[in-house]
Amino acid sequence: MNANVDLSQLAVRRESGTSGSPPRSPARRRQLLTRYVVPGAVLLGFLGILAWSARGSLLPARAVTVTPVLTSRAEIQQAGTPLFQAAGWVEPRPVPSLVTALAEGVVEQLLVVEGQEVKAGDALARLLDTDARLILCTAEADLRLREAELASARANLKAAQTRVADPVQLQAAHADANALLAKAEAELANLPYQLRVTEARQRLAKQDLDGKTAVVHAVAGHVINQAQSEMDVATALVEEFKARKASLEQQAEALRNKRDVLRRQLELKTEELRQLGETEANVQAAEARLSHARTGVDVARLRLERMTIRAPQGGRVLSLVARPGTRVVGLTSGTMQDSSTIITLYDPQSLQVRADVPFDQVTRVLPGQPARIETDAVPGGVLEGEVLFKTAQADMQKNTLQVKVAVKSPPADLKPDMLVRLTFLAPPNPAAKAEKTEHLRMLVPRQLVENGEGGTRVWLADQAAGVARSRTVKLGQASSGDWIEVVEGLAETDKLIASGREGLQDGARITVTGEDATGVAPAGAGSGAGTKKVKRMLPGEASPKAK
Repeated sequence: MNANVDLSQLAVRRESGTSGSPPRSPARRRQLLTRYVVPGAVLLGFLGILAWSARGSLLPARAVTVTPVLTSRAEIQQAGTPLFQAAGWVEPRPVPSLVTALAEGVVEQLLVVEGQEVKAGDALARLLDTDARLILCTAEADLRLREAELASARANLKAAQTRVADPVQLQAAHADANALLAKAEAELANLPYQLRVTEARQRLAKQDLDGKTAVVHAVAGHVINQAQSEMDVATALVEEFKARKASLEQQAEALRNKRDVLRRQLELKTEELRQLGETEANVQAAEARLSHARTGVDVARLRLERMTIRAPQGGRVLSLVARPGTRVVGLTSGTMQDSSTIITLYDPQSLQVRADVPFDQVTRVLPGQPARIETDAVPGGVLEGEVLFKTAQADMQKNTLQVKVAVKSPPADLKPDMLVRLTFLAPPNPAAKAEKTEHLRMLVPRQLVENGEGGTRVWLADQAAGVARSRTVKLGQASSGDWIEVVEGLAETDKLIASGREGLQDGARITVTGEDATGVAPAGAGSGAGTKKVKRMLPGEASPKAK
């Protein structure tokens, strides 16, 4: 075979047109339109459509990583299903009772031992009572003294009342004043007669003196002197009676005033009433002192009684705080509480468990929730309990919060400070059916949820369109510290944008470069279609591995 091919033999020879050639025919023009124009237009249109559809690939796209929506088959548990366990210890409910010394003293003897059953009023301890007995004797002696003072005050009161009711001393003074006045008035009334008698004697003495003076030579001298003396005596008596009238009138007037004053004093009885008031006040004061003395005796007797420490209520001895020889201060203010505590008691039928609940389990604890208490110290080892309340005592080192659980029908062998294992059980759920049901839960990383003015949203990767979508969602309960449940707004096949969300806008072009590490499922959950059946986690519940 000849390898040299002459291609010139295939060429078609045509006459080249000249300026003087005739114009092309219409058939020639139609041939050009169908061969070149129409196919060219179709090709250009296809190229335009292709360019329009590929216009997004010509623009820059943001590189992002995605994480799938995590799903789990949640199981609604019936009442009594174990939720989680916690360690705890037994303690009296609500608190131990402190038996304190109500009086100051020194412990002489303890009459009980730890764990002993006691009844209300039983003697628990004794204090040295020598000082208390001496104080009681002093108070009783003071009481007798106050009783004597009261008797004396009442006697004085009776005398004062008698003086007011029958004021004989005022009546006697008034009678004496009347007698003196009567005597003065009688003397004043007799004074004119006495004056006439003395005047008569004066005239007689004057006549006798004049007669003897006339016969002076015949009468002896001493006779004349005697007559003169009688004359002088009679004159003096006349002058005396004349001067005595004014004095008697003044004396009578003074006695009359005194009589009136005594009569007014008898009517008013001012001093007697004052003495009556004073004696009544003295009686009241004596009665008050007597009452104070009686109170002192009662206080001293009470102090003596308090030398014996008695149980304020029935129960069991928890611990002996004081020892023989310990000094207690009683009710003295400003002292420490334990300075008067002798014994602590508790009610063996009222016990509770204080449990350390992890923070991520706290929201699963509700008042009235059943619990199972396990300990090897009691027969059977299992007791029933009921959640009382959550305390305010948190432990930052153990990352726990203390919860109190009441022990139902505690046995005699259960004692305070015993360590127990506490299992919290699911509370009754009215919405739960007789059989366990399942539903699908969707969990997303908490850090991918954003809160804005439009509500709670997440960023989704629309891989079919290659754009980012902002989706508003409704949150449910938290699964753990890093995961949160979404009840509305997501589908199982949605992909969340994990990184590259800064400044992202709805509809912006994205390029998925891979899956983020935040897509690791929590314990007990599967991702995407590969779901795994796990127990339903209540608000704040940890995964089953955390139990």
